[in-house]
Amino acid sequence: MFGKLFGRGAERPGADPHALPVPRRQKNGTYRLRALGDARVLALMEAADAGDWGAVKAALAPFDLGREQAILGQLTDVDGVEEWAVRAAEEDKDDKELRATALLISGARHVSWGWEARTSARAVDVSRDQWQTFYERLRIAEEHLLEAAELRPDWVTPWRHLLTSGRGMSVDDSVQDARLAAGLRRDPLNPDIHLEWVSHLQPRWGGERGQALEFARKAFAAAPDGHPLGCVVAMAHIEDWVESDERDCLQQPQIRAELREAAERSILHHAYERRLGWQGDYNMFAMALSLAGSSTASNVFRELDGVITEWPWTFMADPDKAYARFRKAF
Repeated sequence: MFGKLFGRGAERPGADPHALPVPRRQKNGTYRLRALGDARVLALMEAADAGDWGAVKAALAPFDLGREQAILGQLTDVDGVEEWAVRAAEEDKDDKELRATALLISGARHVSWGWEARTSARAVDVSRDQWQTFYERLRIAEEHLLEAAELRPDWVTPWRHLLTSGRGMSVDDSVQDARLAAGLRRDPLNPDIHLEWVSHLQPRWGGERGQALEFARKAFAAAPDGHPLGCVVAMAHIEDWVESDERDCLQQPQIRAELREAAERSILHHAYERRLGWQGDYNMFAMALSLAGSSTASNVFRELDGVITEWPWTFMADPDKAYARFRKAF
Protein backbone atom coordinates (compact mmCIF):
# COMPACT_ATOMS: atom_id res chain seq x y z
CA MET A 1 0.00 0.00 0.00
CA PHE A 2 2.53 2.60 1.14
CA GLY A 3 5.29 1.42 -1.17
CA LYS A 4 3.45 2.93 -4.14
CA LEU A 5 2.88 6.37 -2.66
CA PHE A 6 5.64 8.03 -4.61
CA GLY A 7 6.11 8.39 -8.36
CA ARG A 8 8.96 6.95 -10.38
CA GLY A 9 11.89 8.85 -11.72
CA ALA A 10 11.92 11.53 -9.01
CA GLU A 11 15.22 12.91 -7.83
CA ARG A 12 16.27 12.39 -4.22
CA PRO A 13 17.48 15.54 -2.46
CA GLY A 14 21.14 15.19 -1.53
CA ALA A 15 21.15 17.19 1.73
CA ASP A 16 19.02 14.77 3.78
CA PRO A 17 19.89 11.06 3.54
CA HIS A 18 16.39 10.15 4.78
CA ALA A 19 14.48 12.39 2.37
CA LEU A 20 12.03 10.59 0.11
CA PRO A 21 12.03 11.33 -3.62
CA VAL A 22 9.71 14.12 -4.62
CA PRO A 23 6.61 12.43 -6.07
CA ARG A 24 5.21 13.19 -9.47
CA ARG A 25 3.53 16.57 -9.27
CA GLN A 26 -0.02 17.33 -10.29
CA LYS A 27 -0.59 19.43 -13.40
CA ASN A 28 -0.70 22.54 -11.25
CA GLY A 29 2.76 21.81 -9.86
CA THR A 30 1.64 20.71 -6.40
CA TYR A 31 1.88 17.41 -4.55
CA ARG A 32 0.68 15.95 -1.27
CA LEU A 33 3.23 15.38 1.47
CA ARG A 34 3.32 11.76 2.62
CA ALA A 35 5.15 10.25 5.57
CA LEU A 36 6.54 13.73 6.34
CA GLY A 37 8.77 13.23 3.30
CA ASP A 38 11.01 10.91 5.33
CA ALA A 39 12.00 7.31 4.51
CA ARG A 40 12.15 6.34 8.19
CA VAL A 41 8.59 7.55 8.75
CA LEU A 42 7.45 5.69 5.64
CA ALA A 43 9.02 2.48 7.03
CA LEU A 44 7.15 3.06 10.29
CA MET A 45 3.85 3.55 8.48
CA GLU A 46 4.39 0.44 6.36
CA ALA A 47 5.08 -1.61 9.50
CA ALA A 48 1.94 -0.21 11.14
CA ASP A 49 -0.10 -0.90 8.03
CA ALA A 50 1.09 -4.53 8.11
CA GLY A 51 0.24 -4.84 11.81
CA ASP A 52 3.81 -5.91 12.55
CA TRP A 53 4.50 -4.75 16.11
CA GLY A 54 8.08 -5.98 15.99
CA ALA A 55 8.77 -3.93 12.87
CA VAL A 56 7.00 -0.93 14.38
CA LYS A 57 9.24 -1.09 17.45
CA ALA A 58 12.33 -1.27 15.26
CA ALA A 59 11.16 1.64 13.07
CA LEU A 60 10.46 3.77 16.16
CA ALA A 61 14.12 3.70 17.24
CA PRO A 62 14.99 7.19 15.84
CA PHE A 63 11.88 8.81 17.31
CA ASP A 64 10.29 9.77 20.63
CA LEU A 65 6.51 9.41 20.32
CA GLY A 66 6.06 10.95 23.74
CA ARG A 67 7.25 14.28 22.39
CA GLU A 68 7.08 14.10 18.59
CA GLN A 69 3.44 14.65 17.71
CA ALA A 70 4.21 14.83 13.99
CA ILE A 71 5.39 11.21 14.03
CA LEU A 72 2.52 10.01 16.21
CA GLY A 73 0.07 11.80 13.95
CA GLN A 74 1.24 9.73 10.99
CA LEU A 75 0.40 6.52 12.85
CA THR A 76 -3.08 7.69 13.82
CA ASP A 77 -4.03 7.91 10.15
CA VAL A 78 -3.14 4.28 9.36
CA ASP A 79 -6.23 2.08 9.10
CA GLY A 80 -6.17 -1.00 11.30
CA VAL A 81 -3.79 0.29 13.98
CA GLU A 82 -6.64 -0.01 16.47
CA GLU A 83 -6.76 -3.76 15.78
CA TRP A 84 -3.21 -4.59 16.87
CA ALA A 85 -2.10 -1.81 19.23
CA VAL A 86 -4.06 -3.16 22.21
CA ARG A 87 -2.65 -6.65 21.64
CA ALA A 88 0.81 -5.12 21.48
CA ALA A 89 0.28 -3.46 24.87
CA GLU A 90 -0.61 -6.83 26.37
CA GLU A 91 2.25 -8.56 24.62
CA ASP A 92 4.75 -6.18 26.24
CA LYS A 93 2.86 -5.54 29.48
CA ASP A 94 5.95 -6.29 31.59
CA ASP A 95 7.98 -3.64 29.79
CA LYS A 96 6.76 -0.22 30.99
CA GLU A 97 8.27 1.68 28.07
CA LEU A 98 6.87 -0.58 25.36
CA ARG A 99 3.46 -0.89 27.00
CA ALA A 100 3.23 2.89 27.29
CA THR A 101 4.20 3.26 23.63
CA ALA A 102 1.57 0.77 22.45
CA LEU A 103 -1.11 2.39 24.63
CA LEU A 104 -0.18 5.83 23.35
CA ILE A 105 -0.49 4.65 19.75
CA SER A 106 -3.80 2.93 20.51
CA GLY A 107 -5.21 5.93 22.37
CA ALA A 108 -4.23 8.43 19.70
CA ARG A 109 -5.59 6.16 16.97
CA HIS A 110 -8.91 5.68 18.81
CA VAL A 111 -9.31 9.47 18.98
CA SER A 112 -8.79 9.74 15.21
CA TRP A 113 -10.95 6.66 14.61
CA GLY A 114 -13.69 8.14 16.76
CA TRP A 115 -13.74 11.30 14.67
CA GLU A 116 -13.94 9.17 11.52
CA ALA A 117 -17.22 7.77 12.88
CA ARG A 118 -18.56 11.18 13.86
CA THR A 119 -17.39 12.83 10.60
CA SER A 120 -17.03 16.59 10.23
CA ALA A 121 -20.78 17.11 9.92
CA ARG A 122 -22.62 19.53 12.16
CA ALA A 123 -23.72 17.99 15.45
CA VAL A 124 -27.39 18.07 14.42
CA ASP A 125 -26.55 16.02 11.32
CA VAL A 126 -24.72 13.24 13.17
CA SER A 127 -26.87 10.12 13.69
CA ARG A 128 -27.46 8.43 17.02
CA ASP A 129 -25.41 5.41 15.94
CA GLN A 130 -22.55 7.67 14.90
CA TRP A 131 -22.58 9.39 18.29
CA GLN A 132 -22.58 6.05 20.08
CA THR A 133 -19.59 4.78 18.08
CA PHE A 134 -17.84 8.11 18.57
CA TYR A 135 -18.17 7.98 22.35
CA GLU A 136 -17.23 4.30 22.57
CA ARG A 137 -13.99 4.92 20.71
CA LEU A 138 -13.19 8.04 22.71
CA ARG A 139 -13.81 6.17 25.97
CA ILE A 140 -11.21 3.59 24.96
CA ALA A 141 -8.88 6.38 23.88
CA GLU A 142 -9.13 8.08 27.27
CA GLU A 143 -8.42 4.86 29.14
CA HIS A 144 -5.32 4.09 27.09
CA LEU A 145 -3.97 7.65 27.02
CA LEU A 146 -4.35 8.08 30.77
CA GLU A 147 -2.48 4.85 31.43
CA ALA A 148 0.26 5.85 28.99
CA ALA A 149 0.57 9.20 30.77
CA GLU A 150 0.80 7.42 34.12
CA LEU A 151 3.48 5.03 32.87
CA ARG A 152 5.48 7.86 31.29
CA PRO A 153 4.78 11.04 33.28
CA ASP A 154 7.37 12.98 31.24
CA TRP A 155 5.47 12.56 27.96
CA VAL A 156 3.48 15.45 26.50
CA THR A 157 1.68 13.80 23.55
CA PRO A 158 -0.84 11.86 25.70
CA TRP A 159 -2.09 15.19 27.05
CA ARG A 160 -2.45 16.66 23.59
CA HIS A 161 -4.74 13.79 22.57
CA LEU A 162 -6.59 13.83 25.90
CA LEU A 163 -7.52 17.44 25.12
CA THR A 164 -9.01 16.24 21.82
CA SER A 165 -10.92 13.32 23.35
CA GLY A 166 -12.10 15.52 26.21
CA ARG A 167 -13.44 18.07 23.75
CA GLY A 168 -15.30 15.37 21.89
CA MET A 169 -16.78 13.91 25.09
CA SER A 170 -17.64 17.36 26.47
CA VAL A 171 -15.81 16.74 29.73
CA ASP A 172 -16.03 19.38 32.44
CA ASP A 173 -14.07 22.58 31.85
CA SER A 174 -12.05 21.95 35.01
CA VAL A 175 -10.85 18.64 33.56
CA GLN A 176 -9.83 20.26 30.28
CA ASP A 177 -8.06 23.04 32.15
CA ALA A 178 -6.15 20.45 34.18
CA ARG A 179 -5.14 18.59 31.02
CA LEU A 180 -3.92 21.78 29.40
CA ALA A 181 -1.90 22.60 32.50
CA ALA A 182 -0.43 19.07 32.54
CA GLY A 183 0.70 19.39 28.94
CA LEU A 184 2.20 22.85 29.42
CA ARG A 185 4.07 21.78 32.56
CA ARG A 186 5.88 19.23 30.43
CA ASP A 187 6.51 21.59 27.52
CA PRO A 188 5.44 25.22 28.09
CA LEU A 189 5.89 26.20 24.43
CA ASN A 190 4.58 23.03 22.80
CA PRO A 191 2.85 24.11 19.55
CA ASP A 192 0.54 21.08 19.34
CA ILE A 193 -0.87 21.61 22.83
CA HIS A 194 -1.49 25.27 21.98
CA LEU A 195 -3.06 24.44 18.61
CA GLU A 196 -5.43 21.97 20.24
CA TRP A 197 -6.47 24.60 22.79
CA VAL A 198 -7.15 27.07 19.98
CA SER A 199 -9.66 24.53 18.63
CA HIS A 200 -11.11 24.02 22.12
CA LEU A 201 -11.81 27.75 22.49
CA GLN A 202 -13.88 28.02 19.30
CA PRO A 203 -17.55 29.04 19.62
CA ARG A 204 -18.66 25.78 18.01
CA TRP A 205 -17.13 23.99 21.02
CA GLY A 206 -18.54 26.37 23.61
CA GLY A 207 -15.89 29.09 23.57
CA GLU A 208 -16.31 32.78 22.90
CA ARG A 209 -15.21 34.66 19.82
CA GLY A 210 -11.81 36.26 20.37
CA GLN A 211 -10.68 33.90 23.13
CA ALA A 212 -8.52 31.76 20.88
CA LEU A 213 -6.75 34.70 19.26
CA GLU A 214 -6.06 36.28 22.65
CA PHE A 215 -4.63 32.97 23.88
CA ALA A 216 -2.48 32.59 20.74
CA ARG A 217 -1.10 36.11 20.93
CA LYS A 218 -0.13 35.74 24.57
CA ALA A 219 1.57 32.38 23.94
CA PHE A 220 3.57 33.58 20.94
CA ALA A 221 4.64 36.73 22.75
CA ALA A 222 6.46 34.51 25.26
CA ALA A 223 8.23 32.47 22.57
CA PRO A 224 11.73 33.18 21.26
CA ASP A 225 12.34 34.29 17.69
CA GLY A 226 12.21 31.43 15.22
CA HIS A 227 9.81 29.37 17.33
CA PRO A 228 6.98 27.53 15.49
CA LEU A 229 4.50 28.78 18.09
CA GLY A 230 3.78 31.57 15.62
CA CYS A 231 1.61 29.02 13.82
CA VAL A 232 -0.88 29.28 16.68
CA VAL A 233 -1.57 32.90 15.68
CA ALA A 234 -2.06 31.84 12.06
CA MET A 235 -4.40 29.03 13.10
CA ALA A 236 -6.43 31.27 15.39
CA HIS A 237 -7.12 33.57 12.44
CA ILE A 238 -8.04 30.60 10.22
CA GLU A 239 -10.47 29.42 12.91
CA ASP A 240 -12.00 32.92 13.01
CA TRP A 241 -12.50 32.64 9.26
CA VAL A 242 -14.16 29.23 9.70
CA GLU A 243 -16.52 30.61 12.34
CA SER A 244 -17.39 33.75 10.36
CA ASP A 245 -20.12 34.12 7.77
CA GLU A 246 -17.96 36.66 5.93
CA ARG A 247 -15.45 35.07 3.55
CA ASP A 248 -13.28 38.19 3.47
CA CYS A 249 -13.22 38.70 7.25
CA LEU A 250 -9.42 38.39 7.41
CA GLN A 251 -8.76 40.95 4.70
CA GLN A 252 -8.04 43.80 7.07
CA PRO A 253 -4.77 45.76 7.27
CA GLN A 254 -4.19 44.99 10.96
CA ILE A 255 -4.70 41.27 10.41
CA ARG A 256 -2.38 41.23 7.41
CA ALA A 257 0.24 43.06 9.46
CA GLU A 258 -0.10 40.68 12.40
CA LEU A 259 0.21 37.60 10.21
CA ARG A 260 3.19 39.02 8.33
CA GLU A 261 4.98 39.85 11.59
CA ALA A 262 4.16 36.41 13.03
CA ALA A 263 5.54 34.69 9.93
CA GLU A 264 8.69 36.79 9.93
CA ARG A 265 9.32 36.09 13.61
CA SER A 266 8.62 32.35 13.34
CA ILE A 267 8.83 30.27 10.16
CA LEU A 268 10.61 32.92 8.06
CA HIS A 269 13.10 33.77 10.80
CA HIS A 270 16.69 32.52 10.39
CA ALA A 271 16.45 30.76 13.78
CA TYR A 272 13.50 28.58 12.69
CA GLU A 273 14.46 24.89 12.65
CA ARG A 274 13.01 22.73 9.89
CA ARG A 275 12.29 19.62 11.90
CA LEU A 276 10.17 16.74 10.58
CA GLY A 277 6.77 18.12 9.70
CA TRP A 278 7.90 21.70 9.06
CA GLN A 279 5.78 21.78 5.92
CA GLY A 280 2.69 21.73 8.14
CA ASP A 281 3.81 24.96 9.81
CA TYR A 282 4.28 26.59 6.43
CA ASN A 283 0.90 25.39 5.17
CA MET A 284 -0.87 27.00 8.14
CA PHE A 285 0.75 30.32 7.34
CA ALA A 286 0.16 29.86 3.60
CA MET A 287 -3.57 29.51 4.16
CA ALA A 288 -3.85 32.30 6.75
CA LEU A 289 -1.81 34.79 4.73
CA SER A 290 -3.72 33.93 1.55
CA LEU A 291 -7.09 34.45 3.23
CA ALA A 292 -5.82 37.79 4.53
CA GLY A 293 -4.61 38.81 1.07
CA SER A 294 -1.04 39.30 2.27
CA SER A 295 1.79 39.31 -0.26
CA THR A 296 3.95 37.53 2.35
CA ALA A 297 2.14 34.38 1.22
CA SER A 298 4.38 34.35 -1.85
CA ASN A 299 7.46 33.83 0.35
CA VAL A 300 5.80 30.92 2.11
CA PHE A 301 4.59 29.24 -1.08
CA ARG A 302 8.03 29.63 -2.60
CA GLU A 303 9.62 27.74 0.29
CA LEU A 304 6.97 25.03 0.10
CA ASP A 305 7.65 24.50 -3.62
CA GLY A 306 4.24 22.94 -4.21
CA VAL A 307 3.97 20.80 -1.07
CA ILE A 308 0.46 20.66 0.40
CA THR A 309 -0.40 19.08 3.75
CA GLU A 310 -3.86 17.86 4.68
CA TRP A 311 -4.18 20.30 7.58
CA PRO A 312 -5.47 23.02 7.57
CA TRP A 313 -6.74 22.87 3.99
CA THR A 314 -9.48 20.43 5.05
CA PHE A 315 -11.51 23.53 5.90
CA MET A 316 -11.77 24.18 2.15
CA ALA A 317 -14.37 22.48 -0.03
CA ASP A 318 -11.64 21.44 -2.49
CA PRO A 319 -8.29 21.66 -0.64
CA ASP A 320 -6.00 20.97 -3.60
CA LYS A 321 -7.71 23.47 -5.88
CA ALA A 322 -7.75 26.11 -3.13
CA TYR A 323 -4.03 25.65 -2.46
CA ALA A 324 -3.20 25.81 -6.16
CA ARG A 325 -5.38 28.89 -6.67
CA PHE A 326 -3.77 30.81 -3.79
CA ARG A 327 -0.29 29.67 -4.83
CA LYS A 328 -0.84 31.02 -8.34
CA ALA A 329 -2.35 34.28 -7.05
CA PHE A 330 0.70 35.12 -4.99
